[in-house]
Amino acid sequence: MNVVFYLLVLIPVLVAGFNRVPTYQAVLNAETASIPAAGLAAGTAVLVTTGEGAPDGMRTYDGTIERVDKSTATVRSHAPNGPMTVRVPGAEAMAVVGQGALDGAKAAVELALSLVGTMTLFLGLMKVVDTAGGLKAMARWIRPVMVKLFPDVPSEHPAMSAMIMNLAANVLGLGNAATPFGIKAMQELETLNPTPGTATNAMVLFLAINTAGVAVLPTGVIAIRAALGSSDPAAILLPTLAGTVLHTIAAVIICKSLQRFFPLAVTAPIDPNPRPATPIGLGEFAPMLSVLAAFGAFVWAAHQYGAAVTSWIIPGLILGMLSVGVMMRVKVYEVFIEGAKDGFATAMRIVPFVVAILAGVGMFQASGAMGRLVTLVAPVCRLIGLPPEVLPLALLRPLSGSGAIALTAELTRVYDPDTFIGQVAGTVNGSSETTFYVLALYFGSIGIHRSRHAVLTGVLTDIAGVIFAVTAVRILLGGG
Repeated sequence: MNVVFYLLVLIPVLVAGFNRVPTYQAVLNAETASIPAAGLAAGTAVLVTTGEGAPDGMRTYDGTIERVDKSTATVRSHAPNGPMTVRVPGAEAMAVVGQGALDGAKAAVELALSLVGTMTLFLGLMKVVDTAGGLKAMARWIRPVMVKLFPDVPSEHPAMSAMIMNLAANVLGLGNAATPFGIKAMQELETLNPTPGTATNAMVLFLAINTAGVAVLPTGVIAIRAALGSSDPAAILLPTLAGTVLHTIAAVIICKSLQRFFPLAVTAPIDPNPRPATPIGLGEFAPMLSVLAAFGAFVWAAHQYGAAVTSWIIPGLILGMLSVGVMMRVKVYEVFIEGAKDGFATAMRIVPFVVAILAGVGMFQASGAMGRLVTLVAPVCRLIGLPPEVLPLALLRPLSGSGAIALTAELTRVYDPDTFIGQVAGTVNGSSETTFYVLALYFGSIGIHRSRHAVLTGVLTDIAGVIFAVTAVRILLGGG
């Protein structure tokens, strides 16, 4: 993350120093185009250069900045439609880059403050569900699948229990509870490790499932969309669920396929008296199959009837989560308040991270480097249907959760939460996890220094996750 942050600052300074005047890549459509607004004002004259209509392949037209709206400036010119380069001769590139940093920092604080209410609401509701026994119930549903996925871990071993609790907490969006369970799971898996210092198949698979971001409720992204004025903040819930399920399945397949190419050399004796496994009956799969069937029916209904169904998501979640607490005789108001305090603290805790990333992103955009990057990678992104504007998020997501949230917020703010780009950005963030952070944290907690196929699994899984996220948005929400 240190390198990413430094490059976000270094590259804009180099680009601005080379160009001397603000220079942007854009696409003109119906005589208008959008460029970053930092340091620019309405009425400013610009020069538009395009390759259309000239024997030498280049021609320059006059233009003007028609209006400035938040982070976007609208350029108007009579140049032909298509790709173009916009130069602002009356401005200093370095001053514009500096203003981009200040605008990004200001937007970060405004965003964090706007998140307080929504984060507080959802974490309060999550606390009610957890207190009502939702985490333990989820663990019981997951157990049959876990026993099949991890045949080399005895079903009654503490490692199995810790892994189940970790994944159950992740599914419920209880990240603070998931991490301690995850570290405990790695410690218990190490007791079964015949090769100390080297990751076992079970460890790598456990991390692969974790990095797939199995979560039912992407509260952070929903909060961002609500704060930025989305007409349906929870619209990304269904594509996020579909994306994370497919992402998780891909993680298991990729990990299981790669482990045969990275054999584990045994350097210590295996326990000759392992704990006997408890047989898993078919009946134990019933709760999970019922949940999956209900989810499938809901996805079908949402796809068929659109907003008539998705508009029920947030009210239904609130009522359902509180109803669980009431049925389990939880003091829902007191417990909600207790969890809500964590929501306020969480929103405030991300301020430094969001400021750092949005200041850097603001400089990157204001310098014109972002436009050049988008133009460069556009052909590759088209192969998988990913909007080029979302590529920086796809690259940052495996490195930093807070940075990815910040970049998701910026993309959502600039392109509007209900556009295809805004929906894809939210789904990519909500259906994945910080791969390299999780690897470093969990492996570091037990001194693993030979990760075998863990990194390759994480990278391939992240690529698959992005493809699934884009596909889910296109199918369930349309657009693109």
